[in-house]
Amino acid sequence: MASLKCLRSLRQVVSNALATRSITTSAPAAAQQMTVRDALNAALDEELGRDEKVYIMGEEVALYDGAYKVTRGLYEKYGEKRIRDTPITEMGFAGIAVGSAMAGLRPICEFMTFNFAMQAIDQVINSAAKSHYMSAGQVTVPIVFRGPNGAASGVAAQHSQCFAAWYGHCPGLKVVSPYSSEDAKGLLKTAIRDDNPVVVLENELLYGTAFDMSDEAMRDDFLVPIGKAKIEKEGTDVTLVAHSMSVQRCLEAAQQLQSEGVSAEVINMRTIRPMDEEAIVKSVKKTNHLVSVEGGWPQFGVGAEILARVMESEAFDYLDAPAVRVTGADVPMPYAASLEQASLATAANIVNTVKRLLLVENKQSVQH
Repeated sequence: MASLKCLRSLRQVVSNALATRSITTSAPAAAQQMTVRDALNAALDEELGRDEKVYIMGEEVALYDGAYKVTRGLYEKYGEKRIRDTPITEMGFAGIAVGSAMAGLRPICEFMTFNFAMQAIDQVINSAAKSHYMSAGQVTVPIVFRGPNGAASGVAAQHSQCFAAWYGHCPGLKVVSPYSSEDAKGLLKTAIRDDNPVVVLENELLYGTAFDMSDEAMRDDFLVPIGKAKIEKEGTDVTLVAHSMSVQRCLEAAQQLQSEGVSAEVINMRTIRPMDEEAIVKSVKKTNHLVSVEGGWPQFGVGAEILARVMESEAFDYLDAPAVRVTGADVPMPYAASLEQASLATAANIVNTVKRLLLVENKQSVQH
């Protein structure tokens, strides 16, 4: 009887322990999320705090917290010496920023939009990009040019251009084009620490988009290397290569293609120059098909460079069909909403292009 009582007592203890354990055990924590805007803000804050030589200059970056609120709170924290409002003169403040970089500071020059950077392109190319070479390495220009790039919504021809190909064409510049919040934070921090001029092409429509952030990405020492692409989705039938907002369009297209038996691999370029050719070649050798996707114009664009690199590499022998491009229309961006939509590279354009490339008409698996 005593043994029975002991057994019952033991069962009660175990039962209570299990009950307590089931109550206190929590579900796996949801992934942390952060908008692209907040990721950029965090990167700026961390680098300003890390290095007193870093400062920000641009239109409305201080008292107004930035036109897109990317610099929100930084003026209050770091003061007028580190966060400086400028007049509306891109050529002027870009020149000041380049000169200060040559003198040992690490400026972050914000353009309200890269369309306005055309006013300062002489400073970006002739002063910032070429000085290290022309001085035989004696002059470094550690400067970041950043701001929104590409089409937004309803802002017509003069405010909708993608400058990835423009700046990617120029030796002496590094050019990055983030898609997600991790891209934005990691690439901007790396750009600020780089001793070369770096152009950071952001996207206005992505500023308010929230993405999952890993624990690593939330740390203040998180960096994304320049020149390394990221596989956003693995696949076996076709390689889709894109940057910035076009990565989202590729992921949407890949999801639709999956339902039709086509497995698409999506490469987020992250960096325009230097391009991660190795990642693209490796993917094409696996999928045997290539589609580049971009929001810019087709002639002499990023996609044209991607296709040329593949044609000139060992990946050419692995292609089962010609590599093709999906781009924005070869026209100035219309103002009318319907025409604007028709001028953009969409997920539907990508799906139709892939299906034509793979000769897919109905829902079926692609056979290699």
